[in-house]
Amino acid sequence: PCPYRITDDCGGAFTMGCLGGAVFSAIKGFRLAPPGIKSRLSGMTTSVKVKAPVLGGNFGTWGLTFAACDCTMIYLRNKEDHWNSITAGALTGGILSMRSGPQAAVTSAIIGGVLLAMIEGISIAITRVGAEQF
Repeated sequence: PCPYRITDDCGGAFTMGCLGGAVFSAIKGFRLAPPGIKSRLSGMTTSVKVKAPVLGGNFGTWGLTFAACDCTMIYLRNKEDHWNSITAGALTGGILSMRSGPQAAVTSAIIGGVLLAMIEGISIAITRVGAEQF
């Protein structure tokens, strides 16, 4: 169901961004801190506290925009198929980069559409291979 899916996708994307950001920030903070285990652990902790929520917020914003565009496409087309996700990916890329100007928005829209088309294509291929095995 679409209205609830928007908040669910936003929360899931935020959580993934925070967890992934925590892992990568911890590694980077540990490596860039001065020598000594105490200072390295302190640098790691500080890096995670500062950077992980930012990456989580960026992922959450992407998830919210994508889910809203996907639900809008489902409503407008009265269909639920792969084209909705591909179009939503393109719209999301364009919307999120609008502040950088029209050329950046078009470029990001193309990249978003191509990435989602690749993801959907892989999903279709995996489904077909799985169906052939049974």
